[in-house]
Amino acid sequence: MKISTIFLALFLGSSWYSSVLSGQILPERQWPGYRGYMASGVLENTNLPETFDFNKMENIRWKVKIPGMGISSPVIWADRLFITTAVSADDKAGFKPGLYGDVTPVNDTSVHEWKVYCIDKNKGEIIWEKISYRGVPKIKRHPKSTHANTTVATDGRHVVAFFGSEGLYCYDINGNLLWQKNFGVLKSVFFTMKNAEWEFASSPIIHKGVLIIQCDVLENSFVAAYDVKTGKELWKSMRDEYPGWCTPNIYTNDGKTYVAVNGFKHRGGYDFATGKEVWKMSGGGDIQIPTPIIGNGLIYFNSAHGPSSPIMAVKTSASGDITLKNGETSNQGVQWSIPRGGSYMHTMLLYRNRLYNMNWNGTIMCLDPATGKEIYNAKLGKSRSFIASPVASDGRIFIVDEEGTVYIIKDGDTFELLAEIPMNEICMTAPAITDGLIFFRTQYNLFAVGKK
Repeated sequence: MKISTIFLALFLGSSWYSSVLSGQILPERQWPGYRGYMASGVLENTNLPETFDFNKMENIRWKVKIPGMGISSPVIWADRLFITTAVSADDKAGFKPGLYGDVTPVNDTSVHEWKVYCIDKNKGEIIWEKISYRGVPKIKRHPKSTHANTTVATDGRHVVAFFGSEGLYCYDINGNLLWQKNFGVLKSVFFTMKNAEWEFASSPIIHKGVLIIQCDVLENSFVAAYDVKTGKELWKSMRDEYPGWCTPNIYTNDGKTYVAVNGFKHRGGYDFATGKEVWKMSGGGDIQIPTPIIGNGLIYFNSAHGPSSPIMAVKTSASGDITLKNGETSNQGVQWSIPRGGSYMHTMLLYRNRLYNMNWNGTIMCLDPATGKEIYNAKLGKSRSFIASPVASDGRIFIVDEEGTVYIIKDGDTFELLAEIPMNEICMTAPAITDGLIFFRTQYNLFAVGKK
């Protein structure tokens, strides 16, 4: 081979690799944060297998044991998958699945290691692993929680892991630590019972070189933006809010970009460039967890705790205080709302002009996203509890219960269960999708499902 040919081949290979690392591939084809691109939970044209079997390892491409505990979801950019965990030799309590009202935290004061893994998505081989922090957790965890709840965010150049009271860490794609921040103790607790500690769970997001975090905690809640390259604070807006687990999202209106955050006392929208509050409202479930999702010129919110469990469609053009008055279901900023039916844990799924709302007991509500009118209401399986948010691809919706059964339903105006596939491991984590593969994280393992 001529030297010029070798040089050209190396140049093209280097250019491709550089384009992957620099994010020149299509971001909308990646799964760059919690629930994928813009938290939509959707990736089309993936050629996932019609059937798979965890017991027979049919269409299971690989299985990797992840040490420690984490309910963070897998994140994917090009051929790399990122996931976090918190490892302790003494915390053997595991998860406590099911429906119950016990909020007593797990009593563990052992030393933990907070870790970030980078895995080859095609082979299941570990490319790198980093210990972000080592020490005794500053906040205890709920029996359904871990010390590594938040999903990382990546833009193909940076990988950001947020471990709450144990800090915020930004790595490059090769695992080199670029910067870190410490916010002190972020008190993720039940606001009426301060000794009921949950651990932190609001995932970071990256948009156009800016890192956004939402910290709704017992004291000094805030939403903030940082330059993802340097960690420099761009803005920080304080919030009057109860502790929650919400991950923010991005929406646009009239050529401008905004940050949407769920909440109880302080649901709202912030100017992406300045952090100035654009609109706000109160009401809903008083422990805010689901992420807002965007589509049709609307921002869809749900929540459920205490006496209220609404689903709401807020206009992206909203401004000012748009809190609904007693008896109202719409106003100048709210296109429609349903007073009851929202989910405590699940982020909704907007898919092919239908809005799916999953509930903790396995009921699934399908709504018209323009009006909120119910299309159908159905019940999945016999499991006592569901906690992982649904995802979708190519007309199929994937839902996992806590006991580790994967349900696949068909998108449409009537309920149709296509498959019910047991994993036989506890699962509390939303799946992640990439071309040809869907990943499921259980209490102990990470599974890659794809055609063999």
